Amino acid sequence: MEQENIPVQGAEAPAGQEAAVPAGQGAAKQKHGFSSKLGFVLAAAGSAVGLGNLWRFPYLAAKYGGGIFLLCYVLLAVTFGFSLLVLEIAIGRKTGKGIIGAFAALNKKFKWMGFVCLVVPVIIVPYYCVIGGWVVKYMWAFLVGDSALLGAAADSSAYFSSFIANAWQPILFFLIFAGVTVAVVVFGVQKGIERVSKILMPLLAAVSVFLAIYACCQPGAAEGLKKLFIPNFSDFTYETLLAALGQLFYSMSLAMGIMITYGSYMKKEANIQSSARQISVCDTLFAIFAAMIIIPSIFSATGGGAAAEDAMAQSGPSLMFVVLPQVFDGMAGGRIIGTVFFLLVFFAALTSSISLVEAVVAVLRENCGMKRGPACLIVLGIMLALGILSSLGFGVLDMVQLGGKSILDMFDYAANSVLMPLVAIGTCVLAGFFTDTESLLDEIGMRRKGYRMYFKVMIRYIAPLCMAAILISGIVNPL
Repeated sequence: MEQENIPVQGAEAPAGQEAAVPAGQGAAKQKHGFSSKLGFVLAAAGSAVGLGNLWRFPYLAAKYGGGIFLLCYVLLAVTFGFSLLVLEIAIGRKTGKGIIGAFAALNKKFKWMGFVCLVVPVIIVPYYCVIGGWVVKYMWAFLVGDSALLGAAADSSAYFSSFIANAWQPILFFLIFAGVTVAVVVFGVQKGIERVSKILMPLLAAVSVFLAIYACCQPGAAEGLKKLFIPNFSDFTYETLLAALGQLFYSMSLAMGIMITYGSYMKKEANIQSSARQISVCDTLFAIFAAMIIIPSIFSATGGGAAAEDAMAQSGPSLMFVVLPQVFDGMAGGRIIGTVFFLLVFFAALTSSISLVEAVVAVLRENCGMKRGPACLIVLGIMLALGILSSLGFGVLDMVQLGGKSILDMFDYAANSVLMPLVAIGTCVLAGFFTDTESLLDEIGMRRKGYRMYFKVMIRYIAPLCMAAILISGIVNPL
């Protein structure tokens, strides 16, 4: 297992590393982290590329006008998304600390914000692994040709309902996915996270391109491509903008503590801005490829028109585990395509769950002085407790409702709609008004006065207002 160095104030720096200094007096000593800029970019991009790209982006693109939604998303990615991404990476690298330590290093009065931020991955990773387990189940079902899911007599809706209603089967697949996730993290940053990211991200790219080409070559797929790529400005509404803003925020792994944690492992000589651009491009391209796989496939399978619109109106589990199995089953070579697709989803979910676990493990190691192995075991225990509860709450215990939501949906709502926007607003306020903003800009590498002024305005005013809109929408919409 990889041995990693945790910064200690006032400690003598090992050869080749900077000495740790108090916050505000220069950059902290760097941890033994990613071996290269490429390793960092692939790991961070792997974190950003996840289930949100695969089952949320295509649904939102179809719902909010296709091409006009995509245009709004790309424009927001190069402005709002890029600014928040470089900010979080810079905070992590400048302080050299995990979530709690990073906020405290910037301003001791904001240490509480680190604890709020920590709750986000603690809540998300258990139910994320539950869904990852569902992915493993469907990948296996397509691989072996499960007749209950595939074939003329199959009913994908009944198949999914029967699966999640089973007390133990979803838990078994959840345990498999959670075990693989923690096993990667146990081996550390370089030998675990970086090594796996260097394998999975190229595979993700290859599989997504293959599936996109295959889907786009199906009869009737052209209509789906037109919907996705040709903007109709008459379809634009404030809801389109807000949906694109919310998707971008969730998709780029912002306000989860991940980018701060990964930033603390980033080499000082690596350029933050170019790294963030590469991460943003990877995330956006993967989302587009996911839409190119799903939307044309649905148009091809349904013949377009109202039937396609009805199918694309399904989001989340319904789209992934009910609609798409039907679509793939109706394709030539559908069993193979379905297997490859769920393999793609598995890779995407795994890289994201790894980053969520690492964010929590880093806090335990830094703030509790724990070694990586015991820290991983504690996080696994939390994952098992909350994950089993989430799994049962979506099926066997579905009568247990919190605010009209299942246990899994309530965890998702609390993290994504409430805590993450609050953390993002707090991060922007801290960086913009209550710490040395100029030193953060120096860490980012912004030299031109115009860029520095633009970044300050974005972080101090525009981003918090955008996040407030996401927060208000997340609270008001369910009501």
